[in-house]
Amino acid sequence: MARAGAALVIMALAGAALSCEAQDLEPRAFSNTPVGMNFLILGYGYSHGDVTFDASTPIENAELTAHGAYLAYAHAFGVWGRSAKLDIVLPYAWVSGSADVAGQRRDRYTDGFGDARVRVSALLYGGPALTLAEFADYKPDLIVGASLAVTLPTGHYDSDKLVNIGTNRWSVKPELGISKTFGPLTLELEPSVTFYTDNNNFLGGKKLEKDPLYAVQGHAIYHTRFGLWAAVDVTYYGGGRTTVDGEKSAEPQNLRVGATVAIPITRQHSVKLYASTGAFARVGGDFTTAGIAWQFRWGGGL
Repeated sequence: MARAGAALVIMALAGAALSCEAQDLEPRAFSNTPVGMNFLILGYGYSHGDVTFDASTPIENAELTAHGAYLAYAHAFGVWGRSAKLDIVLPYAWVSGSADVAGQRRDRYTDGFGDARVRVSALLYGGPALTLAEFADYKPDLIVGASLAVTLPTGHYDSDKLVNIGTNRWSVKPELGISKTFGPLTLELEPSVTFYTDNNNFLGGKKLEKDPLYAVQGHAIYHTRFGLWAAVDVTYYGGGRTTVDGEKSAEPQNLRVGATVAIPITRQHSVKLYASTGAFARVGGDFTTAGIAWQFRWGGGL
């Protein structure tokens, strides 16, 4: 039953990953933004899907459903004449899961705050720090940027339970962003790697380790003159194998596809709709996600 317990916790971690980690599909993460601009974002997402495990574990028919809300704040500023941004995300989730473990059906429901994330990004080439007035004449071409995101172990976590909102560990994600604009079309490529600390209080004191998770995102974004834009998104990730007290899981290898649409409502308000699904999943990642986010912006001379 030790292997069964380990695999079910991997299911719990997959639940947290429905809204976070390196499986994100985030177009325009490295677009230029006028300095002094602030953003307040309130979002909701729904995820549901099957979770697959190593064939050697007695886990069958595993499913997860997650309802997630998040509050985010972002601020654009200049660093050595280049555009930079700080963003903070605080999630809250309601997660339920069930699986057949050695022939017995097990269920779990939990809710609470998730792990908070702080990210700093900067445009290293092609993204000058501009005021809102200067931004009117700016035409993006080739942009190269980098970011560093840190996820803090602030989420709700119970070491006696199999499904948790928080992961009880830190993670650090450096990412590179490259984009090229051709008239109304922008193509983006964003490779990244996520490193994890150990969870030393896993199921009552076990040690859970996770290998680095490697990912690459691609986006094709079409902009209109009315401020509306739409994107086709794809991400591939591999690595991230988990080990619990020496017992290794199978290594995830997944491909996800999705779409995003951003609709301006007023000069300060906009709404973003997004959805994605697993196109290929080897251990985890075979879930469908959809959501909506409202954004309010101010400052920077707006």
